[in-house]
Amino acid sequence: MLDNLQGELAALLTAVFWTITALAFESASKKVGSLSVNLLRLIIALIYLSLFSLFTKGSLLPINASVHNWVWLSVSGIVGFVIGDLLLFQSYVVIGARISMLVMALSPPIAAVTGWLLLGETMNPLSILGMVITLTGICLAILGRKIKPEGNIDKAKIRFGYRFKYPVKGLLLAFGGAAGQGIGLVISKYGMGSYNAFAATQIRVITGVIGFAMVITAYGGWKKLMSAARNMPAMKSLSLGAFFGPFLGVSFSLLAVRYTSSGIASTIMSITPVLIIAPSALFFHEKVTFREIAGAILAVTGVSLFFI
Repeated sequence: MLDNLQGELAALLTAVFWTITALAFESASKKVGSLSVNLLRLIIALIYLSLFSLFTKGSLLPINASVHNWVWLSVSGIVGFVIGDLLLFQSYVVIGARISMLVMALSPPIAAVTGWLLLGETMNPLSILGMVITLTGICLAILGRKIKPEGNIDKAKIRFGYRFKYPVKGLLLAFGGAAGQGIGLVISKYGMGSYNAFAATQIRVITGVIGFAMVITAYGGWKKLMSAARNMPAMKSLSLGAFFGPFLGVSFSLLAVRYTSSGIASTIMSITPVLIIAPSALFFHEKVTFREIAGAILAVTGVSLFFI
Protein backbone atom coordinates (compact mmCIF):
# COMPACT_ATOMS: atom_id res chain seq x y z
CA MET A 1 0.00 0.00 0.00
CA LEU A 2 2.72 2.49 1.02
CA ASP A 3 4.70 1.63 -2.12
CA ASN A 4 1.81 3.02 -4.16
CA LEU A 5 1.83 6.25 -2.13
CA GLN A 6 5.54 7.07 -2.27
CA GLY A 7 4.92 10.27 -4.22
CA GLU A 8 2.17 11.48 -1.91
CA LEU A 9 4.24 10.72 1.22
CA ALA A 10 7.27 12.50 -0.27
CA ALA A 11 5.08 15.52 -1.06
CA LEU A 12 3.72 15.56 2.50
CA LEU A 13 7.26 15.46 3.91
CA THR A 14 8.18 18.28 1.53
CA ALA A 15 5.37 20.43 2.96
CA VAL A 16 6.67 19.75 6.48
CA PHE A 17 10.23 20.66 5.44
CA TRP A 18 9.03 23.85 3.77
CA THR A 19 7.13 24.85 6.89
CA ILE A 20 10.40 24.78 8.85
CA THR A 21 12.27 26.62 6.11
CA ALA A 22 9.56 29.29 5.83
CA LEU A 23 9.94 30.16 9.51
CA ALA A 24 13.75 30.18 9.23
CA PHE A 25 13.84 32.34 6.09
CA GLU A 26 11.27 34.77 7.51
CA SER A 27 13.59 35.32 10.45
CA ALA A 28 16.66 35.72 8.21
CA SER A 29 14.88 38.05 5.74
CA LYS A 30 13.94 40.43 8.54
CA LYS A 31 17.63 40.67 9.45
CA VAL A 32 19.38 40.90 6.07
CA GLY A 33 16.76 41.32 3.31
CA SER A 34 15.15 38.84 0.91
CA LEU A 35 17.56 39.25 -2.04
CA SER A 36 20.58 38.32 0.09
CA VAL A 37 18.61 35.43 1.61
CA ASN A 38 17.76 34.08 -1.85
CA LEU A 39 21.40 33.75 -2.95
CA LEU A 40 22.87 32.74 0.42
CA ARG A 41 20.28 29.97 0.91
CA LEU A 42 21.25 28.46 -2.44
CA ILE A 43 24.99 28.74 -1.76
CA ILE A 44 24.56 26.96 1.60
CA ALA A 45 22.27 24.36 -0.01
CA LEU A 46 24.90 23.77 -2.71
CA ILE A 47 27.44 23.01 0.03
CA TYR A 48 25.02 20.52 1.63
CA LEU A 49 24.28 18.88 -1.72
CA SER A 50 27.94 18.70 -2.72
CA LEU A 51 28.92 17.06 0.58
CA PHE A 52 25.99 14.65 0.26
CA SER A 53 27.12 13.77 -3.26
CA LEU A 54 30.73 13.29 -2.10
CA PHE A 55 29.75 10.89 0.68
CA THR A 56 27.18 8.93 -1.33
CA LYS A 57 28.73 8.90 -4.82
CA GLY A 58 32.36 9.92 -4.30
CA SER A 59 32.03 13.09 -6.37
CA LEU A 60 31.31 16.70 -5.39
CA LEU A 61 29.41 17.45 -8.62
CA PRO A 62 26.80 15.54 -10.69
CA ILE A 63 29.34 14.61 -13.36
CA ASN A 64 27.35 11.56 -14.50
CA ALA A 65 24.33 13.63 -15.52
CA SER A 66 23.34 13.52 -19.18
CA VAL A 67 23.05 16.55 -21.46
CA HIS A 68 19.27 16.15 -21.20
CA ASN A 69 19.49 16.32 -17.38
CA TRP A 70 21.72 19.41 -17.41
CA VAL A 71 19.70 21.34 -20.00
CA TRP A 72 16.20 20.80 -18.64
CA LEU A 73 17.08 20.88 -14.93
CA SER A 74 18.97 24.12 -15.56
CA VAL A 75 15.90 25.55 -17.30
CA SER A 76 13.74 24.49 -14.35
CA GLY A 77 16.24 26.11 -11.96
CA ILE A 78 15.96 29.41 -13.80
CA VAL A 79 12.16 29.21 -14.09
CA GLY A 80 11.51 28.02 -10.51
CA PHE A 81 14.33 29.31 -8.32
CA VAL A 82 15.21 32.58 -10.07
CA ILE A 83 12.26 33.97 -12.05
CA GLY A 84 9.51 32.43 -9.89
CA ASP A 85 11.05 33.43 -6.56
CA LEU A 86 12.00 36.93 -7.72
CA LEU A 87 8.45 37.61 -8.90
CA LEU A 88 7.01 36.14 -5.70
CA PHE A 89 9.23 38.19 -3.38
CA GLN A 90 8.49 41.36 -5.37
CA SER A 91 4.77 40.64 -5.05
CA TYR A 92 5.26 40.61 -1.26
CA VAL A 93 6.44 44.22 -1.53
CA VAL A 94 3.54 45.34 -3.72
CA ILE A 95 0.51 43.48 -2.30
CA GLY A 96 1.84 41.76 0.83
CA ALA A 97 2.56 38.16 1.74
CA ARG A 98 -1.03 37.10 2.49
CA ILE A 99 -2.55 37.94 -0.90
CA SER A 100 0.60 36.72 -2.65
CA MET A 101 0.20 33.36 -0.91
CA LEU A 102 -3.45 33.33 -1.93
CA VAL A 103 -2.52 33.76 -5.61
CA MET A 104 0.18 31.11 -5.15
CA ALA A 105 -2.65 28.62 -4.56
CA LEU A 106 -2.93 28.64 -8.36
CA SER A 107 0.42 26.84 -8.59
CA PRO A 108 -1.03 23.27 -8.30
CA PRO A 109 -3.62 23.76 -11.09
CA ILE A 110 -0.89 25.32 -13.24
CA ALA A 111 1.35 22.30 -12.52
CA ALA A 112 -1.52 19.92 -13.33
CA VAL A 113 -2.28 21.61 -16.67
CA THR A 114 1.42 21.86 -17.59
CA GLY A 115 1.92 18.19 -16.66
CA TRP A 116 -1.02 17.24 -18.86
CA LEU A 117 0.26 19.32 -21.81
CA LEU A 118 3.94 18.36 -21.61
CA LEU A 119 3.91 14.88 -20.06
CA GLY A 120 0.41 13.58 -20.72
CA GLU A 121 -0.34 13.32 -16.98
CA THR A 122 -3.94 12.88 -15.86
CA MET A 123 -5.79 13.03 -12.54
CA ASN A 124 -8.82 10.92 -11.64
CA PRO A 125 -12.04 12.60 -10.40
CA LEU A 126 -11.23 11.86 -6.73
CA SER A 127 -7.82 13.54 -7.07
CA ILE A 128 -9.38 16.58 -8.76
CA LEU A 129 -11.90 16.80 -5.91
CA GLY A 130 -9.04 16.51 -3.43
CA MET A 131 -7.22 19.38 -5.16
CA VAL A 132 -10.30 21.64 -5.09
CA ILE A 133 -11.03 20.92 -1.41
CA THR A 134 -7.38 21.35 -0.39
CA LEU A 135 -6.93 24.66 -2.23
CA THR A 136 -10.24 25.94 -0.84
CA GLY A 137 -9.02 25.13 2.67
CA ILE A 138 -5.68 26.84 2.03
CA CYS A 139 -7.39 29.99 0.75
CA LEU A 140 -9.75 30.03 3.73
CA ALA A 141 -6.82 29.65 6.15
CA ILE A 142 -4.83 32.45 4.48
CA LEU A 143 -7.81 34.82 4.44
CA GLY A 144 -8.47 34.00 8.08
CA ARG A 145 -5.09 35.30 9.25
CA LYS A 146 -5.09 38.52 11.24
CA ILE A 147 -2.25 40.43 9.62
CA LYS A 148 -1.54 44.14 9.46
CA PRO A 149 -2.07 45.67 6.02
CA GLU A 150 0.95 45.02 3.79
CA GLY A 151 2.19 46.22 0.47
CA ASN A 152 1.42 49.28 -1.60
CA ILE A 153 -2.27 49.45 -2.41
CA ASP A 154 -2.35 53.09 -3.54
CA LYS A 155 -1.65 52.43 -7.24
CA ALA A 156 -3.89 51.15 -10.06
CA LYS A 157 -6.20 48.66 -8.40
CA ILE A 158 -8.43 45.74 -9.19
CA ARG A 159 -11.42 45.01 -6.95
CA PHE A 160 -12.59 41.72 -5.48
CA GLY A 161 -16.08 42.08 -4.09
CA TYR A 162 -16.26 44.87 -1.54
CA ARG A 163 -13.26 44.01 0.65
CA PHE A 164 -10.17 43.64 -1.54
CA LYS A 165 -8.38 46.32 -3.53
CA TYR A 166 -4.94 45.38 -4.85
CA PRO A 167 -2.67 46.61 -7.67
CA VAL A 168 -2.82 44.69 -10.91
CA LYS A 169 0.99 44.74 -10.98
CA GLY A 170 1.20 42.95 -7.63
CA LEU A 171 -1.35 40.32 -8.64
CA LEU A 172 0.50 39.67 -11.91
CA LEU A 173 3.79 39.35 -10.01
CA ALA A 174 2.23 36.79 -7.66
CA PHE A 175 0.71 34.92 -10.60
CA GLY A 176 4.14 34.88 -12.24
CA GLY A 177 5.54 33.38 -9.04
CA ALA A 178 2.82 30.71 -9.05
CA ALA A 179 3.48 29.93 -12.72
CA GLY A 180 7.23 29.72 -12.07
CA GLN A 181 6.67 27.22 -9.25
CA GLY A 182 4.15 25.08 -11.14
CA ILE A 183 5.87 25.04 -14.53
CA GLY A 184 9.34 24.70 -12.96
CA LEU A 185 8.21 21.58 -11.10
CA VAL A 186 6.97 19.90 -14.28
CA ILE A 187 10.14 20.81 -16.21
CA SER A 188 12.14 19.36 -13.30
CA LYS A 189 10.24 16.09 -13.62
CA TYR A 190 10.92 15.99 -17.35
CA GLY A 191 14.59 16.88 -16.89
CA MET A 192 15.17 14.43 -14.04
CA GLY A 193 13.64 11.30 -15.57
CA SER A 194 15.18 8.38 -13.67
CA TYR A 195 18.17 10.41 -12.49
CA ASN A 196 19.00 10.77 -8.76
CA ALA A 197 16.71 13.38 -7.14
CA PHE A 198 19.43 14.93 -4.94
CA ALA A 199 21.83 15.23 -7.89
CA ALA A 200 19.00 16.74 -9.96
CA THR A 201 18.39 19.28 -7.21
CA GLN A 202 22.12 20.10 -7.21
CA ILE A 203 21.96 20.99 -10.91
CA ARG A 204 18.94 23.22 -10.28
CA VAL A 205 20.69 24.91 -7.35
CA ILE A 206 23.88 25.53 -9.36
CA THR A 207 21.78 27.28 -12.00
CA GLY A 208 19.93 29.21 -9.30
CA VAL A 209 23.20 30.42 -7.75
CA ILE A 210 24.42 31.67 -11.14
CA GLY A 211 21.07 33.33 -11.86
CA PHE A 212 20.83 35.13 -8.52
CA ALA A 213 24.51 36.16 -8.72
CA MET A 214 23.67 37.91 -11.99
CA VAL A 215 20.65 39.58 -10.41
CA ILE A 216 22.66 40.81 -7.41
CA THR A 217 25.35 42.12 -9.77
CA ALA A 218 22.69 44.02 -11.73
CA TYR A 219 21.30 45.52 -8.50
CA GLY A 220 24.77 46.25 -7.09
CA GLY A 221 23.97 44.24 -3.98
CA TRP A 222 27.30 42.52 -3.27
CA LYS A 223 28.21 44.80 -0.35
CA LYS A 224 24.86 44.05 1.27
CA LEU A 225 25.39 40.33 0.64
CA MET A 226 28.84 40.41 2.29
CA SER A 227 27.33 42.22 5.25
CA ALA A 228 24.56 39.60 5.45
CA ALA A 229 27.12 36.79 5.42
CA ARG A 230 28.73 38.28 8.53
CA ASN A 231 25.41 38.40 10.41
CA MET A 232 25.70 35.26 12.55
CA PRO A 233 22.07 35.13 13.79
CA ALA A 234 20.85 35.44 10.19
CA MET A 235 23.33 32.82 8.97
CA LYS A 236 22.14 30.35 11.61
CA SER A 237 18.56 30.78 10.40
CA LEU A 238 19.73 30.55 6.79
CA SER A 239 21.68 27.35 7.44
CA LEU A 240 18.62 25.74 9.03
CA GLY A 241 16.33 26.97 6.26
CA ALA A 242 18.71 25.84 3.50
CA PHE A 243 18.92 22.34 5.01
CA PHE A 244 15.15 21.84 5.13
CA GLY A 245 14.41 23.91 2.00
CA PRO A 246 16.66 23.70 -1.08
CA PHE A 247 18.46 20.59 0.24
CA LEU A 248 15.77 18.28 1.68
CA GLY A 249 12.58 20.02 0.56
CA VAL A 250 13.39 20.48 -3.12
CA SER A 251 14.95 17.00 -3.37
CA PHE A 252 11.86 15.40 -1.84
CA SER A 253 9.63 17.46 -4.15
CA LEU A 254 11.43 15.82 -7.09
CA LEU A 255 10.92 12.41 -5.49
CA ALA A 256 7.24 13.30 -5.16
CA VAL A 257 6.77 14.13 -8.86
CA ARG A 258 8.69 10.99 -9.83
CA TYR A 259 6.09 8.74 -8.16
CA THR A 260 2.88 10.71 -8.62
CA SER A 261 1.43 13.35 -10.95
CA SER A 262 2.69 16.94 -10.80
CA GLY A 263 -0.79 18.21 -9.88
CA ILE A 264 -1.18 15.89 -6.88
CA ALA A 265 2.37 16.50 -5.64
CA SER A 266 2.05 20.28 -6.02
CA THR A 267 -1.30 20.32 -4.20
CA ILE A 268 0.00 18.39 -1.18
CA MET A 269 3.17 20.49 -1.04
CA SER A 270 1.11 23.70 -1.10
CA ILE A 271 -0.38 23.08 2.38
CA THR A 272 2.60 24.84 4.04
CA PRO A 273 0.43 27.91 4.89
CA VAL A 274 -1.84 25.54 6.83
CA LEU A 275 0.97 23.63 8.55
CA ILE A 276 2.58 26.89 9.64
CA ILE A 277 -0.46 27.90 11.73
CA ALA A 278 0.46 25.71 14.72
CA PRO A 279 4.14 26.77 15.07
CA SER A 280 3.17 30.42 14.54
CA ALA A 281 0.71 30.18 17.42
CA LEU A 282 3.09 28.17 19.61
CA PHE A 283 6.34 30.07 19.09
CA PHE A 284 5.17 33.55 18.06
CA HIS A 285 1.92 33.63 20.07
CA GLU A 286 -0.16 34.55 17.02
CA LYS A 287 -3.90 34.29 17.55
CA VAL A 288 -5.52 31.46 15.58
CA THR A 289 -8.87 32.39 14.05
CA PHE A 290 -11.88 30.21 13.38
CA ARG A 291 -11.34 30.61 9.63
CA GLU A 292 -7.79 29.29 9.95
CA ILE A 293 -8.97 26.26 11.89
CA ALA A 294 -11.79 25.59 9.41
CA GLY A 295 -9.40 26.06 6.48
CA ALA A 296 -6.86 23.69 8.04
CA ILE A 297 -9.51 20.99 8.57
CA LEU A 298 -10.73 21.42 4.99
CA ALA A 299 -7.19 21.26 3.57
CA VAL A 300 -6.34 18.12 5.54
CA THR A 301 -9.59 16.56 4.35
CA GLY A 302 -8.67 17.33 0.76
CA VAL A 303 -5.15 15.93 1.12
CA SER A 304 -6.54 12.74 2.72
CA LEU A 305 -8.41 12.01 -0.52
CA PHE A 306 -5.08 11.53 -2.30
CA PHE A 307 -4.29 8.65 0.05
CA ILE A 308 -7.49 6.70 -0.55
